[in-house]
Amino acid sequence: MTDSPYHRSHVDRPAASLRSAPTPHRARWTRRRLLLSAAGIGALGSVGFWSAKGPQPRPLLAAGTPGAAADDELRVARSGWKTDFTKHSVPLGEITSGGPPRDGIPPIDAPQYVAITEADGWLEAREPVIAVVGEGSAGPVARAYPLQIMVWHEIVNDVLADKPTLVTFCPLCNTAIAFDRRLDPDGLVYDFGTTGNLRFSDLVMWDRQTESWWQQLSGEAIVGALTGRRLTPVPAQILGWEAFKAAYPAGDVLSRETGHVRPYGDNPYPGYDDIDSTPFLFEGNVDGRLAPMERVVGLAVGDEAVAYAFAALAVQRAVNERVGGQDMVVLYAPGARSALDAATIADSRDTGQAGVFHRSLDDRLLTFHPDGNDRFVDLETGTIWDVTGRGVDGVLAGRTLAPIPHTVVFWFAWAAAYPNTRLWTASDA
Repeated sequence: MTDSPYHRSHVDRPAASLRSAPTPHRARWTRRRLLLSAAGIGALGSVGFWSAKGPQPRPLLAAGTPGAAADDELRVARSGWKTDFTKHSVPLGEITSGGPPRDGIPPIDAPQYVAITEADGWLEAREPVIAVVGEGSAGPVARAYPLQIMVWHEIVNDVLADKPTLVTFCPLCNTAIAFDRRLDPDGLVYDFGTTGNLRFSDLVMWDRQTESWWQQLSGEAIVGALTGRRLTPVPAQILGWEAFKAAYPAGDVLSRETGHVRPYGDNPYPGYDDIDSTPFLFEGNVDGRLAPMERVVGLAVGDEAVAYAFAALAVQRAVNERVGGQDMVVLYAPGARSALDAATIADSRDTGQAGVFHRSLDDRLLTFHPDGNDRFVDLETGTIWDVTGRGVDGVLAGRTLAPIPHTVVFWFAWAAAYPNTRLWTASDA
């Protein structure tokens, strides 16, 4: 490794080591990662979890569990940081170097947008995008953040419907999470970047105003002046491009004019989400109930955590649940490709798309079932709904279900965050 492109590019930052012998698919994307680093790009990984009540303060792994460092000795460089390292809510020894330097994966700080018609020229119908919807003065405002861009930048500091918004994507867990960039409604707007560090494989961000370090999966400041403060979540959903266009025809799209030259459309992690892969840069135990890289919808409400495997959802399509005292539905449909499969995202396999929504509308509890056409019908009114929670035909056409924050995440990450999680099966239906 000493003569690798990675080493030549970052001689002062040792390359992160694999914890076990790499499988062939890991070797493929690891070689690509070295090339990215040589270009000064790097490739941080992330794992994340989400709660219907917002970001949860509990760590991915509690100190003292297998793979968790229990000491407070910082294992990464402090040089150049103005961070107050005397303030931290997690053991400093749990933070490790991901390899690239600060903002080695450059965030997008001045995002530009294009119309849907223009983006049609470079987005394939099932390419995955992060859909974020804000409530503006004239109604909902929707924006698509294509994963072909996000996989190279991971962070966008944006403003959506007059709300300063942080949009993040973590390749090592396939998790899209959005936040309000303010801690208070009328407070200071924070700008975020990547520290180059990880905590249990999860991206550690930093804000440029205080240089505090933030855990991406929880939106919590874990080191520095703002330690203990948490960002407010903004619902985000990974959709196929065609599904986004149908649901939000007036929406716009993050432009590929980012100020950086990248091969947008290429996947820098080819083969990473192979179902039998071993997670990279993950030191915890893997729950054997599912394969590590199985995609699940992770949902936590209060003290209850549930995971819905995509393989099971592909059969059931609609799951009516009561979690943490709240009535909700999990909807699944095909139509979104993986961003972490083939070398070109447009050539990757269709892994599907999912959303979680409240089942109550106008004080009426709805019960959903698949309608046999990749859509859903509620038994109470006969309205037809799509995977974005939008009524498309019938009595409630034009109405939308209220989204519940959740995450689509690889199983290894969800099970590590919630070791007591319930794994939904068809017998629960």
